[in-house]
This record gives sequence, C-alpha cells and structure tokens, in this order.
Amino acid sequence: MYKNKLFLLVFSLLVLTQFSVAQNNTNSPYTRFGYGNISDTNNGEQRGMGGVSIGSRSSSSINVVNPASYSVVDSMTFMFDVGTSALVSKFSEAGKKVSKMNANIEYITMQFPLAKWLGFSGGLLPYSFSGYDMSNKDTLLINSQVNGHDSIGATRTFIGNGGFSQVYMGLSAKINKHLSLGVNAYYMFGKVNNFRDLSFNSTTTNTLLSGDYISTTQTNVIRANNFRFRFGAQYNTTVNKNHDFTLGVIFEPKKAMNGDFIQTTYSAGDTTITNVSGFELPTVFGVGLSYTFKQRLTIGVDYSMQEWKKSKFFGKTDSLVNRSKLAVGIEYQKNPIGRYFSDRIRYRAGFNVSDSYYKIQGVSQPKNYGVSCGIGLPVINVFNNTISMLNASFEYGKIGSTSTLKENYYKFTFNVVFNEHWFMKRKL
Repeated sequence: MYKNKLFLLVFSLLVLTQFSVAQNNTNSPYTRFGYGNISDTNNGEQRGMGGVSIGSRSSSSINVVNPASYSVVDSMTFMFDVGTSALVSKFSEAGKKVSKMNANIEYITMQFPLAKWLGFSGGLLPYSFSGYDMSNKDTLLINSQVNGHDSIGATRTFIGNGGFSQVYMGLSAKINKHLSLGVNAYYMFGKVNNFRDLSFNSTTTNTLLSGDYISTTQTNVIRANNFRFRFGAQYNTTVNKNHDFTLGVIFEPKKAMNGDFIQTTYSAGDTTITNVSGFELPTVFGVGLSYTFKQRLTIGVDYSMQEWKKSKFFGKTDSLVNRSKLAVGIEYQKNPIGRYFSDRIRYRAGFNVSDSYYKIQGVSQPKNYGVSCGIGLPVINVFNNTISMLNASFEYGKIGSTSTLKENYYKFTFNVVFNEHWFMKRKL
C-alpha cells in the first residue's frame, strides 16, 4: 500500500517541480546583484521563529537546513511538507513610493525512515530568486558644437527574472543515543536573466539630437548547474528529564559552478556577444543551539556564515562580500498531550539580522533586519492516530537604506506538514 502512495507522491513532486521552477518569488530591484536573493531554505515553522534551524530537532517538521535532523523521524512515520508564500514589498526612494505583490509555491519536501537509526529526506528547494521591472527617465547633458552643450531625454529600463532551484536528497544516521550525522546532496540548476535598455526621447531642446544617438539594449544571462554537498551534525541530551539541549553544526565546502555568463549587446543593428566563466558557490558553516523545557517552551539561536568574498564571481574573488546571519527564536505550547485543541496550539516569534552578500557601486550595504511571528495548528487524524500540522507565519523585514533605495517587505508563509503512518504492519 505505501509503495503505491510513494509512487503517487513522487509523481506529484515531479509535476509540482515543473510548475514551481517557472515561478518568480520576488519583485526587488536588489535582486539585480549577484545571483539574486539567496534563500535560507527555512520551512514555515522555522520562519515563524526568525529562521532558527541549525539546532532544531523536531519529529513534527522537516528541517532541511541541518541534514543531521532527519534521524529523529519516527520509524513508522512519513511526512510531506508543501510551503507557499505571499510577498508584499514597499520601496521608497527620493520621496517616491511603490508597492509590489506576488505569491507562489515555494518548496516541497518529504521525509521517512529507512531504518530505526536512519532517516531520508528529499524534495525541491529554492536557491535564489531574481525579479524586478523598473524604469526611470532622465535628462543627459551632451556637448554641442552649436550651443556648447545641450540636453537630451533618455529612458533607462531594467528587467530581471529567473533564479536557481535545487533538488536534494539527504541521509541522517544515529551514531549513538546522543549524536546524529547527516549529509545533503544537491543538484542545482537554472538561470538569471538581466535586461537593460537605454533609449533616447525625441522631445528635447534640440529634436535633431535624438536621431544622432542610438538606443542600446543589453541582455545578461547567468546559467549554471552543479552538484554540491552539505554536512551536518547534532548532539542532543536531556538533563533531569525536563531540559533538552541540542547543539547543531553545518558545513558546506566551496563549489565551482558548471555554467557561464553571456552578455549580448544590440546597438544600431550590431550585436556583440561576450562569454565569461568562473563562478563559485561559497563555503558555508553555521552553529545553532536549541533548548526545550518540558516539551513546551523552546528557545533557539543560530549563527551562520557564507564566505562569498573568497568565491569567484565573473572569474575573480572579492567582488562580493561575506554574508553572516544571526537568528533567535522562541516557541510555546501549553500542553503537547492536552485534551483540548487550544492546549496543542504552538505560538512562535523571532528575529534575525544579516548582511547583504553584494556590493552596489563598490560599496557594502547596511545590515538587513527581520522580525517574525507564527502559529502552528494540529490536525488530528482519528483513523490512524496521527497529527499533521498547519503552520502560518508573518515576517517583516528591511533591506537597504533611505540614502539609496529602502525596501520594507511583508511576507506571509503557509505550509502543511502531512504526517501518516505508512510503515505499520496491518493486523487482520
């Protein structure tokens, strides 16, 4: 029976993969830089806690950030998690304000045991998103043999889309009562398209000037695919039966990307094509600590670092900057085995602070901030005595500064973790 369910699940996963790859998950002009907006691959539950994940070890959710967590899965449990999000972004610059909104499926993951001591997870995750559409009009001063100088109206247009997705499979083994080790293998694929256009207006102080200047269109495409690995470990212990501690670490080595950058410039009927290689993903390491009191109150803290400064971008290092992230979160549940529905509701809150990994005109950007809250609602299946979870979270964050372009975003994430007993032997 469960083999048939697994086949249908994998088939659905492949269909949803094709759908989700075509989606765009952002409207931010900041995704013009680097590979776009890098995803932290947190699930809906973790987002409600500010992104705390490295030390998280929960039997009711799938933690893809630290692959060592998969071994916590119950020997009879199959879990399937689908996450969707809606993003509202508000931009302000020089007194001008604009709002953008979009929504789509974000991730699809599953997890089940291969043995009592061995857990497996797989699915589709985002790596980065790129999406923006903006233009501005300007007046350019030019030299003129008649007047000494003149002006001409010009319109600059910037359009971007695409991103990178990753299919992953991971294993986690319990080495002993306290220690678990895990590894994720990713296949990353996709491309980022950046389009720029400079056109001149006919309405100028000298209408003949517009015919003397040629509009230029430039298309930049970064294409890449590669395999890479992430390693994780978690050490958990219980003190006086009421205090649970989990220490987690992750490490991901630097990896060269199999891809290239193609720049195509169109001007006056001429086409120029430039091909550049030399792109790498950074070394990643992180550490997290989680504390739980009587399975009711959980507090977690994470710190992670992505060494973009040492990674090649357009064939050279030091064009990007290191990205660090600090996250703190809390979850409260009144009584996990309570008789009433309200006893089992989970309440979450958290915050995080992180760096942008790109420079703008050679200048590093100010830190980004985010605060979040969330709720988890249990759904009990009385026929097989399993509990699925409906999670909802809300995030508010800030990117950039008022001196350049400030982005305030509001992100709503909704995910469902289906939990079923697929590996039970039925009794007649």
